[in-house]
Amino acid sequence: MALIFFVGITLLFLDFSGTVQPWLGWMVKLQFLPSLMSLNVVVLIALLALTLLVGRIYCSVICPLGVLQDVFARIGRWKLFRKNKKAKLANKYSYSKPKTWLRVVVLILFAVMLLAGFNAGAVLLAPYSAYGRMVATMLQPAYIYINNVLADWSEAQDNFMFYQVEPHQNPMLLVIVAVVTGLVLFVLAFRNGRTYCNTICPVGTVLGYVAKFSFAKIRIDEDKCVKCGLCAKNCKAACISIQKDAPAVIDPTRCIICGDCIEVCNKDAIKHCPAPSALRNKKAATATDNGNGDLSRRSFLSIVGAATVTAALKAQEKTTDGGLAEIEDKQIPERKTPLTPAGSLSARNLQQHCTACQLCIANCPNGVLRSNTSLEHFMQPEMQYEKGYCRPECTRCADVCPAGAIRPITVEEKSSTQIGHAEWIRENCLPAEEGIPCGNCARHCPSGAIQMVPDDDTLTQNEQGQWVDEYGTVLRQDRLIMIPVVNTEKCIGCGACEYVCPARPFSAIYVEGHEVHREI
Repeated sequence: MALIFFVGITLLFLDFSGTVQPWLGWMVKLQFLPSLMSLNVVVLIALLALTLLVGRIYCSVICPLGVLQDVFARIGRWKLFRKNKKAKLANKYSYSKPKTWLRVVVLILFAVMLLAGFNAGAVLLAPYSAYGRMVATMLQPAYIYINNVLADWSEAQDNFMFYQVEPHQNPMLLVIVAVVTGLVLFVLAFRNGRTYCNTICPVGTVLGYVAKFSFAKIRIDEDKCVKCGLCAKNCKAACISIQKDAPAVIDPTRCIICGDCIEVCNKDAIKHCPAPSALRNKKAATATDNGNGDLSRRSFLSIVGAATVTAALKAQEKTTDGGLAEIEDKQIPERKTPLTPAGSLSARNLQQHCTACQLCIANCPNGVLRSNTSLEHFMQPEMQYEKGYCRPECTRCADVCPAGAIRPITVEEKSSTQIGHAEWIRENCLPAEEGIPCGNCARHCPSGAIQMVPDDDTLTQNEQGQWVDEYGTVLRQDRLIMIPVVNTEKCIGCGACEYVCPARPFSAIYVEGHEVHREI
């Protein structure tokens, strides 16, 4: 189950064609913090109820960062070049006292930052978002590179199963954050397993204290336990204390119900069961062996596994930019107000709900969404149009966002949502300054908000749509210098005009964002 969630969520961040999201998008909507940010009450109640029933199964199965720590921990246990020249797993873990003060302080700090609206600091601690940033910044570029190599090969074979994709531009600061996060996780997990989960992760702390009251827990039968310590040495949560002169203790707030202790116990002294009496109940043990009762790890996973639907991938035809030529070396204009995607409602709504997981950026087919580097909106998405524009028929970012920062939106709603408006800069315009005919912005505007008019206020149009002077003389169209005029009431801020403008280094027309989106 952990492998299914881990691979599925990873594919959601790697996939750039949108084929995985319809099948596996529900996985990210089960993540705790995005559900909290989007006020998804159903998912929150389900996760809390699951924790109250069987313990912190969320941390060992659903959370991708938890599974990644298990991978790192396994590397830490693997010892090569032993005397027999064979790789063997070493029993490496040892019990560590709970760092209650650290867990509580981090949780309070996390809650204060969320309530104060400082999401940029809070999302650094969020497990799902941290994993998303690492995959989007470190793995997806390699994934796209491999795809492009296959695309070159397939095109040479007259096969277009693969197509060229331009990697997303990740700010260096975001890459540094992702790399540092990965190194910290690796060191902590390498040394002693789930240290991050049980000391720093705010989600782990919340679910840990809920799990303290769970119906079923990992329990040790003192009558069968011989204090060999195998369970403690294999506990990656470091929560099992085995002492010869004291009863064995399992900390339920840190136990992630991985079942490793049950696997290694050769005395059948450890069970995942509702009450201590079940440990010594032979009938209950018999029922467990027959698969008819008890909440052992295998029975639980078989129940959950039976409800899991295997994902199937299907091909999708190539996403294009409408046949427009690629424009290089264009500089990003300074916008007074950042552009946020349709469905985000406003810049404030995006800031309050976004967990900076980078899923929308990784899935943007046109490379429009970028990671913000400002302190106020750190790592949250913003829109730039020097490499592409936001196609009115594309709703990919709204489809994948699990936190409610970009809410689901239909194609019709997006086409009528104004996220900004275009502004014309005369001194940058080729027709106005150099007399070179252009009109790219008007030709490619999907909403018809830009019209080309003569650069002469005295000219008017007759009933036939021809331009005439003050004496009524019809003027030749090819002799007129035509400049763009923007109807801001019709403009939706898609950025097609800014993208196709041939002016260098700054476009003669650019989109200024709106603090609050409106329907037109």
